[in-house]
Amino acid sequence: MDLQRWRLHTDHRLHLERALTPAFAALVCLGLVAGPAAAQVSVEVSPLRVELSVAPGATHTQAVTLTNQSDKPVRIRARVEDWFLTKDGTPQFTPAPPGTWTSASSWVRLAPPEQVIEPGQPGTVRFTTNVPAGATEGGYRSAIVFEFGPPGADLLGAGRDVVFRSRVVTVLYVAVGQPAPKVDLTNLTVRSTPGKPAEVLATLQNTSRANVRTKGVVIVYDKAGTVVRQIDIPSVPVLPESEREVAIPTAGEGEPPLPPGDYRVEVKIDVGLRELLVGETVLKIGR
Repeated sequence: MDLQRWRLHTDHRLHLERALTPAFAALVCLGLVAGPAAAQVSVEVSPLRVELSVAPGATHTQAVTLTNQSDKPVRIRARVEDWFLTKDGTPQFTPAPPGTWTSASSWVRLAPPEQVIEPGQPGTVRFTTNVPAGATEGGYRSAIVFEFGPPGADLLGAGRDVVFRSRVVTVLYVAVGQPAPKVDLTNLTVRSTPGKPAEVLATLQNTSRANVRTKGVVIVYDKAGTVVRQIDIPSVPVLPESEREVAIPTAGEGEPPLPPGDYRVEVKIDVGLRELLVGETVLKIGR
């Protein structure tokens, strides 16, 4: 497979509908005690993503529900953590360096920080976000990390490292004001992996203070100009003042890879600008 050329331009003609935030839930199976007698439990966490739009000085309170769907009690500890995304979109949970303006972790308070949930019962962790009055316009972020252990474990104490722990994260996006997005499509390449459909890699550069998400479409044309495939672009975040590589497969779920031949691939990405980000490349799939 060869990438022969790529071209970037804007398109005034097509504007897709803005994506809505879906409801999320995660069902997690984990071993609570190290060793052969490890107990298995299932915990459902909802939501996994929260997007807030607030003004400076505002306060917002919301709840995360954790449901123990197993037949064993489980102890859950909640804590606030910073995070960022690598260029390929891998989340990294680590304290933000001093002076990092995007961190909202100091604004978030949790109640309760630790609890035991009985089998088949729900638990609730409420979080309150207190936005400083002097907060400047921008897209901030934090995360609530839920860690799990057996009911007798002291997750907050010195012995917590002897417990086999798993975790689930609810990520928080906090938009203060209405920061204007400024995103550019800076590169378009093709990646070939044996045994997998070809992927188009779109590199986005967000130079603004706004959190944005992607959506859009990939259109594949054959040599005659006939549309042979359309694939939805995945909804992924592009954080403020960051670069993000978005991998877009040329075959959707359940679709076969493109057969050998020459193709033109057009990518149309909507990140909330007045215009779409549109890139075009020609690829060749050999026999």
